[in-house]
Amino acid sequence: MSKSVKTNERITKNIRWLARILSVPIILYVLLMFVGYAVNWITTGTADPHAVENYPLIDNLPPIFLFLATLGLGVAWFKEKLGGMINIIFCVAVLLIFLIHEPMPQDFRDVAPYLILAIIAFPGILFLFCWWRSQNKKIHH
Repeated sequence: MSKSVKTNERITKNIRWLARILSVPIILYVLLMFVGYAVNWITTGTADPHAVENYPLIDNLPPIFLFLATLGLGVAWFKEKLGGMINIIFCVAVLLIFLIHEPMPQDFRDVAPYLILAIIAFPGILFLFCWWRSQNKKIHH
């Protein structure tokens, strides 16, 4: 094996581990939130006692889609292509909901959801990039 092939494999391996390391806090945070809501629902009968009633159904979609995007990060640890695609598809769906349903951000507080979305999507992009590099290596060798 040539030196450049070994270097490319090492770079891919490093990017893969970077994606995994970046996905761990996201997965843990979402899991913590999920467990918290579940425990509250079991003990009090309502997941969020401070929830507002009669709000639009579309307001439920971004948190559900971000939860599914985070599940995609967990899947990506074992199946990079599938998990990365799940992550990116749901992140793009949330972005479209934000752009259609909400006005464009005017100050920093309005930008926060977009930053959170970018943080969740970044490891998914890295997982897809690693999958692509691995497939590209198989084609050329």
